[in-house]
Amino acid sequence: MKLKELLSVSGPVPLSDLTEAQLMELQTGLALLGYPVGDIDGLIGPRTRNAWAEYKTDVFPGNPELIGLESIGMLADQLAKLAETGTHDFTSKPGTIEAIKWECKTQGIGLDTQVAYVLATTQWETAQTFEPVRESFWRSEEWRRTHFHYYPYYGRGFVQLTWKTNYEKYSRILGLDLVADPDIAMRPNIALFVLVHGFKTGTFTGRKISDYIDRDRTDFINARRCINVTDKAETIANIAKKYLSRL
Repeated sequence: MKLKELLSVSGPVPLSDLTEAQLMELQTGLALLGYPVGDIDGLIGPRTRNAWAEYKTDVFPGNPELIGLESIGMLADQLAKLAETGTHDFTSKPGTIEAIKWECKTQGIGLDTQVAYVLATTQWETAQTFEPVRESFWRSEEWRRTHFHYYPYYGRGFVQLTWKTNYEKYSRILGLDLVADPDIAMRPNIALFVLVHGFKTGTFTGRKISDYIDRDRTDFINARRCINVTDKAETIANIAKKYLSRL
């Protein structure tokens, strides 16, 4: 993603001075980096203000109410780094594992305990394949059409991206029309982004991985609430422990 609109800011200026187009670009950039901006609508709400303040706190000291060329430049550099996915090898399980580790670090899920849990979840959700799967993958598409009332927005990916609202959300963030073509979510690079972004921001259930795993605690059992309440929580926790021992 290139920040064409924001780079015209002469700043530093208050967020309220940004145009709608500049705000939408800022919201999209922050969302791509895993900051919870809410809707990408070009409007300044509390979630957008908080997301920018969180970003400034993380990477650029200064007044969180202001935005200028230096902070925009840092944002642009991080987005450029995020786009460097061309070297990922999704043709093998080890290659996908390395891609997940890279994406976690890039999006700021950097603790070994967090990475281990994301890997364990991917292993479980993909039936050990480490390949994007469809919800009820052992069934036919006609079966899904008949049995899922939210069809065609059933689960797809390394974890299950489900419901039209979530397909709409990632369409706005990624600049791709997942609503018109939900199978875009099956592309490994897209599934990778959604997997990690969802863990960081709480897209799937409203719970973030940092709610359960941070520098002070490692709760591999309740971290399952990020995906599916506590279904198979102990099994996945044990898988996470094995990954952690190898990181």
